[in-house]
Amino acid sequence: MDITGPQNFDLLVIGGGINGAGIARDAAGRGLSVCLVEQGDLAGATSSASTKLVHGGLRYLEHYEFRLVRESLIERERLLTIAPHIIWPLRFVLPHDKGLRPKWLLRLGLFLYDHMGGRKLLPATRNVDLTRPPHAGVLEERLTRGFEYSDCWVEDARLVVLNAMDAAERGADIRTRTECVGLHRGRQGWEAHLVGPTGEQSITATMVVNAAGPWVDKVLGDALPGRNAAHLRLVKGSHLVFPRLYQGDHCYIFQNRDGRIVFAIPYEGEFTLVGTTDAAFEGDPSGIAISPEEADYICAAVNEYLAVDVSPDQAVWSYAGVRPLYDDHSASNSTVTRDYVFELDRGWDGKGQALLSIFGGKITTYRKLAEHALEKLGVGGRPWTADAALPGGDIPALGFEKFVTAQAAIRPWLPEPMLRRLARAYGTRIDQVLGDARSLADLGQDFGAGLTAAEVIYLIRHEYARSADDVLWRRSKLGLHMTDAERTALAHWFDRVRIEDQAISAAIESASAR
Repeated sequence: MDITGPQNFDLLVIGGGINGAGIARDAAGRGLSVCLVEQGDLAGATSSASTKLVHGGLRYLEHYEFRLVRESLIERERLLTIAPHIIWPLRFVLPHDKGLRPKWLLRLGLFLYDHMGGRKLLPATRNVDLTRPPHAGVLEERLTRGFEYSDCWVEDARLVVLNAMDAAERGADIRTRTECVGLHRGRQGWEAHLVGPTGEQSITATMVVNAAGPWVDKVLGDALPGRNAAHLRLVKGSHLVFPRLYQGDHCYIFQNRDGRIVFAIPYEGEFTLVGTTDAAFEGDPSGIAISPEEADYICAAVNEYLAVDVSPDQAVWSYAGVRPLYDDHSASNSTVTRDYVFELDRGWDGKGQALLSIFGGKITTYRKLAEHALEKLGVGGRPWTADAALPGGDIPALGFEKFVTAQAAIRPWLPEPMLRRLARAYGTRIDQVLGDARSLADLGQDFGAGLTAAEVIYLIRHEYARSADDVLWRRSKLGLHMTDAERTALAHWFDRVRIEDQAISAAIESASAR
């Protein structure tokens, strides 16, 4: 049943990951009417399962992907500038280990890394003595020299949500929990059949972007029956989270003997994030988890470097995602390109409504990917996203600490750890989260770990949160800091809210019918 009537859009975006949200934002800012549909939550799949880095991809230099590395390095500082609350600099320590990549190769790679992208904000590479603190006692004694270089951290799921929010504020229609179950070319454009929380609806769109990630081939096959060229290679990446393995804010990048690398990164104050893997994957990409083999691989890799070994049973959490890479027929999953590839279809005569499918890509290049996608579709208007702050990001690129200090002066009643977390998550939107509150009591129910009713309500109203998992594992990582009982209580709270919302909607519909 079509409950709201047909709607017409210039652009339909299928997929609410980083590529889809970035394209929706860019297109809405150029004046297009945009509808984005996501079958689950924003960043509910690949885009919340990354290693959380905005980086150039140091190891891609070995595979001669110079264009990708250069574009990534340029984008690294652009993203730091437009979202300095959820993106911040990190220093990575790369130990030199005999028998692996020689020192001259590491120096050359890091020299290129420092200079290819026009680095301005981040510190340069330097040599490191690993026999001195803070590395002494943390790393194996055989590791004496290394290099330290810069990259950035990103709250990956929040980056997606902020792009979707900005798209909505520029007029886009963002629909989560809405699946496109039918898509075909009609006389008036693309006709899409959607199923969502409010029922079924058909819409039309002049153009469609297929940014469905691991499901991109499925959407493409449904839209163009008979198409049999599968260009997708699914590669699974998994991570483990341990209680903090070492002190300090620096990260480690460890060379593995199979040619891959593994990161160890300070995480959420109390933990260390370690990963990732590159495992071939087949089957349903939803609901995947780390395998015992992957957990053993990660631990074995870091145990080659850490003075104290770790084991999978020590991990407090794990997560896994599937990368939807373009199949370039590389023999190894670790060497298959991370670059993005477009497939554009305009019908048999080349004049029909466009369907653009996206394969591959990485978080760091999402913004540039969006510009290239709109260019490929022939969308006019000047590119504008390079300098436009994302919601809450209108603070200086390296000015976060001053921002926190200013907020502490305004709200001395907020505990410092809570204030810092809120500032990191929301930037200048912290005012909307806290409203006119003058005490902790004014923020309502405390669900644990500093999560209050005021914050949850903000996430529901402005950030499309519809479940406890949306809040605890994507809008934040507070699930790591809460007890089972606290997480369950929040889930029950959401269940009550959902029932109340359904009752309100039913009352409105009943009143309208009368």
